[in-house]
Amino acid sequence: MNNRKSLGVLSAALLTLVISSQTQAHVLLETPQAAAGASYKAVFRVPHGCHGKATTSLKVDIPEGIAGAKPMPKAGWTLMTVKGAKGASEITWSGGNLPDDEYDEFVVSARVNDSAAPGSTVYFPVVQSCGDDTMAWTEVPRPGVMASDLKMPAPGLKILAAAAAPVTFKAGSLEIVTPWLRATPGGAKVGGGYLSITNKGSDPDRLTGAAIPFSQKGAIHEMSMDNGMMRMRELPDGLEIKPGETVELKPGGYHIMFEDLTQPLKQGDVIEGTLTFAKAGKVNVTFKVGGFGDVSAPGAAAEPMQMHMH
Repeated sequence: MNNRKSLGVLSAALLTLVISSQTQAHVLLETPQAAAGASYKAVFRVPHGCHGKATTSLKVDIPEGIAGAKPMPKAGWTLMTVKGAKGASEITWSGGNLPDDEYDEFVVSARVNDSAAPGSTVYFPVVQSCGDDTMAWTEVPRPGVMASDLKMPAPGLKILAAAAAPVTFKAGSLEIVTPWLRATPGGAKVGGGYLSITNKGSDPDRLTGAAIPFSQKGAIHEMSMDNGMMRMRELPDGLEIKPGETVELKPGGYHIMFEDLTQPLKQGDVIEGTLTFAKAGKVNVTFKVGGFGDVSAPGAAAEPMQMHMH
C-alpha cells in the first residue's frame, strides 16, 4: 500500500514537472502588460525549436489595438513586413537557424492604442517554423476556457489603465514628481516610498528624510547588486540632488523606507506626508498607494518585476 502511495506521489510530481515544462516551452512575451496609450516593446521569447528541430522562421501577427509596429532586425535573419493601416500588420524573421537547445528573443516596438480597454487582453498569434515542421502558437481563450488550458496559446498582452498625469510638488528650485507608496500586507512593519526629484537650480540639495502619520521613521536607503546578491543600506547623510540632475527613487534602487508601520498601506489610499531637504527644508506632499506588486508609479506602464522586500 505504501509503495502504491509512493508511486502515486511520484506520478503526480512527474505530471506537474511535465506541465511546468510545457508552460515554459511556450513562446511568451517578456513583459505581458502595458498601459493604454503607452509605447511598448514586445519581446517574444523563443525557448526551443519544433520537436527537436532548429527554428528557421518566426511570423508574428500584430493584433487590433496595437499601432506603429516596427520590428528589430536580427543578424543572420531576413526581415519581411506586411503593412497595415497603422503600421506593420504581420512581421516575419526567416532564414536563420536557432537550434532546439538554444534560446533567443525577437523584438517589436509598438504603441498601445489610447482606445484599448483596460483589463482586456490582446493576443499576438505566432507561427514558429522549423524547415518543414511548424508550431502555431495561435490559440486564443474563448468563453469558459482559460488561457492555461490551451495547448498552443498565443502570447497575450494585458491592457492596463492609461497613465495618469504626473503629480508635481515644488520646493524652491526642486521639482518633486508623483510620490507613491507600495501597498503592504497586514502585519508588515516596513513600506517603500518612491518619487523623482529634479534640481532646477544652481546649488545642490540633499533629501535627508521623510514622514507619514503612521510610521516612526522615514529613512533614505539604497538597494544594489553586490557579487550577485541584492543588498540594502541606509544613507545616513541622505541623497544628493545635484544642479540640473534628476534623481529617481524606485523599486530596486534608491527609495524611502518607512519603518515601524502601525497600520498597513492600502492600495488606492492617498496619504499626506512630508519630505525633508537639507536646504529646502520640509515639503508637504501626498503619496498615492499603488499595488503590492507594482514596480512603477501607479498608472505608469509596468516594468519587468524585480525581487526585493519593499
